[in-house]
Amino acid sequence: MALIAAACTNKEKPENMTNPLLLEFNTPFEVPSFDLISLSDYAPAIREAIAVHANEINEIVNNRKSPDFINTVVAYERSGSLLSRVNSVFDNLNSSLTSDEMQKIAEELSPLLTSHQDEIRMNEKLFERIKAVYSTRESLNLSKEDSMLLENTYIYFVRGGADLSPEKKEKLKKINEELSLLTLKYGQNVLSEINAYKMVVDNKADLAGLPEAVVAEAGEAAKEAGLSDKWVFTVQKPSLIPFLTYLDKRELREKLFKAYINLANNGNEADNKAVIGKIVNLRVEKANLLGYPSHAAFVLERNMAKTPEKVMGFLDELWTKSLPVAKSEATNLQQLIKKEGQSFKLEAWDWWYYSEKLRKAKYDIDEEEMRPYFSLEKVRDGAFDVATKLWGITFVERKDIPVYHEDVQAFEVKDTDGSHLGVLYMDFYPRSSKRSGAWMSEFRAQEVLNGKNIRPIVTTNFNFSKPSGDKPALLSYDEVETLFHEFGHALQGLLSQCSYTSLSGTSVRRDFVELCSQVMENWASEPEVLKSFAKHHQSGEVIPDGLLQKMDDSKYFNQGFVTVEYLSAALLDMNYHMLSNVTDIDVTAFENEALTKAGLIPEIVVRYRSTYFSHIFSGGYSSGYYAYIWAEVLDSDAFEAFSETGDIFNKERALSFRKNILEKGGTADPMELYVSFRGKEPGIEPLLRKRGLL
Repeated sequence: MALIAAACTNKEKPENMTNPLLLEFNTPFEVPSFDLISLSDYAPAIREAIAVHANEINEIVNNRKSPDFINTVVAYERSGSLLSRVNSVFDNLNSSLTSDEMQKIAEELSPLLTSHQDEIRMNEKLFERIKAVYSTRESLNLSKEDSMLLENTYIYFVRGGADLSPEKKEKLKKINEELSLLTLKYGQNVLSEINAYKMVVDNKADLAGLPEAVVAEAGEAAKEAGLSDKWVFTVQKPSLIPFLTYLDKRELREKLFKAYINLANNGNEADNKAVIGKIVNLRVEKANLLGYPSHAAFVLERNMAKTPEKVMGFLDELWTKSLPVAKSEATNLQQLIKKEGQSFKLEAWDWWYYSEKLRKAKYDIDEEEMRPYFSLEKVRDGAFDVATKLWGITFVERKDIPVYHEDVQAFEVKDTDGSHLGVLYMDFYPRSSKRSGAWMSEFRAQEVLNGKNIRPIVTTNFNFSKPSGDKPALLSYDEVETLFHEFGHALQGLLSQCSYTSLSGTSVRRDFVELCSQVMENWASEPEVLKSFAKHHQSGEVIPDGLLQKMDDSKYFNQGFVTVEYLSAALLDMNYHMLSNVTDIDVTAFENEALTKAGLIPEIVVRYRSTYFSHIFSGGYSSGYYAYIWAEVLDSDAFEAFSETGDIFNKERALSFRKNILEKGGTADPMELYVSFRGKEPGIEPLLRKRGLL
């Protein structure tokens, strides 16, 4: 294997000559050599890559030629490729295959990476060169994509503190370093709490109401924990949701529910309340330092929404329409409790259980009645088939592509003409080394380099229940939608046709990125699509028309709850990040005040309480959790572009969506891209229709 160019600049580290992270990956499509990488490789590789990147920046700064678009802006864009390459492997595996040792490495490296990035963003000479090019942008005759790169680069430096005084730059560096450690700590605390909690049930009679498959999975979990003749339940969603939905024993539902909503809120070493207070205040300080009234104002300036006021207006409009529906649903559930001869008040841990009972009574449909038709592999193939029908792309499983865990599957993705589009990893099952939730990321982003189209390496992660006994992994319908959702993100990465990594794939505005994921969920619910993959795992029977009709009849059921539960989290996010001054935050009191002010009813708990709201405190969605429903306005309208033709696989619309959105990344203004596809800006009515809120 050859050493990657420029990686051997540090002569004092001969061990790097054999570090697999610094060598070319001698693998199919140059995917990471997972089998050769050890934990001890990460820190030296990242330190070396930082040094290489620093040298690349010095070359740009010390270039004696006058700054121009190529020798400054493009040179900066291309710099740091080794660091991005190494760091992408570390970051992805730290999310999906972490360990105590790996988390310690992350804590060691996080300040170094943050400091390195700050040194670049606050490099006066580098910024002067970029500023010089930006000031002549009108006369440069740049393409639209090049213009976007120039604008984004200039704004990135300004927002990174390049225009600040030396004293303020130093203050910003300290804030950034502390934030990097705090957000890392927050995520580690959540994972620690999730892994630590296990509810052990030793009396099978207490499991009355649970589907047989759920009981079997809990039994398998107990065996893995070394407990015989017992059943183990966790706060992971595949265990939690069926437990809350079907278990008859109310006090056990309450116990598991409270364990979930108190994650990282238990007064122990993993308690996140103090961490949240520090994060929120540091974000306020940073925003003020950069001239913004709040963190939300700072973030949203670069989103489609532009201002906190516009986001709040949008959320309030939806809240006003959905809260009365949720209240009506609560009344119906309370009446059902009374009808059963019970006198207790409906509580949050009762909602799933009684709403499922009511749904079954009204529509004669049971979530577990659907599950046998949704075996994981068939759902996966169904998603692949939708992409094939829309764009002619195909997915070929490759056993010769290295994977980082035995559960991971690897696929080569090919275009209509058989040419290579990219590699797709799919990691389906939960484990203690993997964070919760579902997400898409990349080991390599798409770009065009020296005339060669470098194709992406995309990864999707899920936390679906594993196969149990002789049964394959069976999904709930919500999990079917989750698979289609993350697959949609993957498609935007895989189909990208951009010149620069900072603009390619999912490198788009935060409230635009969910369009490509959420629009795929629309196909998942179409009878034509469902019949292609929803086949009974034992008999092979296609899902019956009668069951499809029941699904359609009940599609608006519980939408008040679903919408309010989500919106309350979006409002909580905005309340934290619209703060304009540093303040002593009592997290519990702040959360309660924000949700009470909004009018959240006590029977519904916010989707993510503050202490485990990872999207905003350790992910990239601070001031941006609203993006999911903002994008739902777009995806509802976008899918109507297909359905209104009478053909959900309309080739003309599919090609337009690919060419104008999937391939374009962040190369143009999001609304401009959307209008290029749709011919008009979206309205909110399709969303309200889809949720039954009109």
